[in-house]
Amino acid sequence: MSGRMSRRQVIGLAVGGTATTVGLGIFGAWALRQDKTPLSDVRTPIPGPTDPPTTKPPAPLFESRKVFSKARGREVSLLVYRPDGLADDGGTLPTCLALHGRGANANQFTDLGVGDNLSAAAAYAVVAVDGGDATYWVRTDPGDDPQAMLTDELPAWLAELGVSTKPFAVLGVSMGGYGALNYVRAHTGQVRAAAVLSPALFPTWAQAKARDVFPGRALWEQTEPLLHVAELGKTALGVWCGTADPLLPSANQLIDTAKPAVARTGDGGHDADYWRRALPEAMSFIGSHI
Repeated sequence: MSGRMSRRQVIGLAVGGTATTVGLGIFGAWALRQDKTPLSDVRTPIPGPTDPPTTKPPAPLFESRKVFSKARGREVSLLVYRPDGLADDGGTLPTCLALHGRGANANQFTDLGVGDNLSAAAAYAVVAVDGGDATYWVRTDPGDDPQAMLTDELPAWLAELGVSTKPFAVLGVSMGGYGALNYVRAHTGQVRAAAVLSPALFPTWAQAKARDVFPGRALWEQTEPLLHVAELGKTALGVWCGTADPLLPSANQLIDTAKPAVARTGDGGHDADYWRRALPEAMSFIGSHI
């Protein structure tokens, strides 16, 4: 057989080589495609933008404002403490009024840790306001009437803060206990619970006069809670006092006559250390009466 290839053979080889090359090219492209993961499947729906949350953001846990009190004839501090994790509910959050002691102001409740003892489980706000250095939360001076401030001016301030305008409870420390019990007397149908820590009460005019606060016996007789226990009505009362507190005898008299729902006397004096220890139970007691 001759070593020369015919033209037909040459064309056949060329066509076969081309087919092989094309076949390899197609296979290689298929193999590469199998190794390449698609970025997305066009058949998979793409989620659209989510709707904004419908719940309101949590209200500030603490607010401090300055307001002018006509009843007191001066500017006063107004503080509100809210429990964590609650949205601004448009003024329905129950309110507990907190009245500070002698020589203090509304900030006393920050120092005692009121905000730390609030819980969303028993949701209520605590509102404190300046009542004066030694007023006992009554009108000891013609131009300074803390009780009128609480009754006539406080509701509008509470509305601005976005909490209930009718406190369901009142908390008083020392002098604030005197004021708290008088607040209950003036709002017996509204206040469901009152907690007083080391209440500054005076069983006799001689004791009250020694405080150098009351302008006369008549005001003491009108405002001394021990003389008006029956006017506390059905308000649930809690009393806490240290056994080393010089005011323990008057606290015991309140306990004996008012028959409070809770009465605690334990180690401690008339000081912030005792009040900090008693405060958690007192605030839990308040929360149980929402």
